[in-house]
Amino acid sequence: MGRIVTVDRGRYRAVVDEDTEQERVVIAARARELRRHPVVAGDMVFLVGDVSGKPDTLARLVRVDERRTVLRRSADDTDPVERVVVANADQLVVVVAATNPEPRTGFIDRAVVAAYDAGISPLLCVTKADLKDPSDLLDNYRHLDLTVITSRTADADADAVDALSEDGLSARLEGGAVEELRGHLEGKVSVMLGHSGVGKSTMVNALTGANRATGGVNAVTGRGRHTSSSALALKLANAPTGSWIIDTPGIRSFGLAHVNPDRILNSFPDLQPGTDMCERGCLHDFRAVNCGLDSWVAAGDAGAAGPARLVSLRRLLGSDVRTEAKELGQY
Repeated sequence: MGRIVTVDRGRYRAVVDEDTEQERVVIAARARELRRHPVVAGDMVFLVGDVSGKPDTLARLVRVDERRTVLRRSADDTDPVERVVVANADQLVVVVAATNPEPRTGFIDRAVVAAYDAGISPLLCVTKADLKDPSDLLDNYRHLDLTVITSRTADADADAVDALSEDGLSARLEGGAVEELRGHLEGKVSVMLGHSGVGKSTMVNALTGANRATGGVNAVTGRGRHTSSSALALKLANAPTGSWIIDTPGIRSFGLAHVNPDRILNSFPDLQPGTDMCERGCLHDFRAVNCGLDSWVAAGDAGAAGPARLVSLRRLLGSDVRTEAKELGQY
């Protein structure tokens, strides 16, 4: 059995005999009977044929083991086609920058919903915290049981972790923040998710010793340049067995068409108790009448961020306004 570490143009790279002296990377082609079955980074698979891992050899991937967890997304909230992002992850690390590019609470909310739906734990990492105070952003999540780690660019920090970058801002990570994050990653399979330009690949390099390309942010559009073209699983350096990081390409959208509205609501535990005051059949969206969430938020029971959180929830619940591409200003 092997662990898929990346997929590239119909070839699957898998680590076999993991954590033994015989550990090696085997390149495989998918068997014909699996052509309709997506195989992604994190999958545990069965291989036959030449599994020596020697140059110019090719094994055959014949079966995908049952997945413990599956992180999915759709192109947008009206697209019925699910896309499997990664398999068998234990936690989702959502990486955003405090600025440059500006953080979007809608994206964070979507990622957290997707994590809960997949049965994995979310963790929020905010980079460039010295360039802009992230307090207003983090106020939206004070009521959640959500681990938050912040990192500065640390230009004057002798213990900062360096990586090559064109913008110079996302190139340095505060050493203490890297070690704090490492503590949450050890012994787990973690997937890193974020928009381009937030320092995600820089962070992966610091944690794994890899040298993935890192990039800056376009000064005109405020968006990052894609530096990762496919998901790649990497071992956390100097860590216990089973410590993996799956780096994903920077994304523009994260649709939730596949997530049941009730599961979306359950991902907002600061608001969910307010539904006890709703009339039977209430949909809790923008068109809802006498929705208990309105009085719950108005009474301050969801905290100062309650109004913004309710707007975010209703954006996700409203099928006619759930397409992320229509909400670029917020998402």
